[in-house]
Amino acid sequence: MKISFDFDSTLTRPDVQNFAKQCIEAGHEVWLVTSRQDTESALLRGHHWVESQNQKLFEVAERVGIDVDHIVFTSHQPKIEFLEGKGFAIHIDDDIEELLDIKYSKDPVEGVNVEYFEWKEITEKLLK
Repeated sequence: MKISFDFDSTLTRPDVQNFAKQCIEAGHEVWLVTSRQDTESALLRGHHWVESQNQKLFEVAERVGIDVDHIVFTSHQPKIEFLEGKGFAIHIDDDIEELLDIKYSKDPVEGVNVEYFEWKEITEKLLK
């Protein structure tokens, strides 16, 4: 199955990183989909601090085992605009607005709130 993770306040958490690794080991296709700007666009806008922030993102992705080709920067656009129609089963996020966009879209992707205490159990059930 295809599963995506938000970065800030989601994949930055060690428990979520461990879960993402488990998903990869189980053969799931794992993506990182973030609202952040990509480094090149940020530098063109003079936002030089983004480069070091995104470097940390790439380090976490590498540690977890997420392929660089599976990292998407939406540049503050709703994530559902990327997820829609691409066969994702699950997107894990902490942003209620993103999760509501997913819920009310016509796409079958399921949004899981990582702030909910049973997020992992819910995700595991969806993966079966």
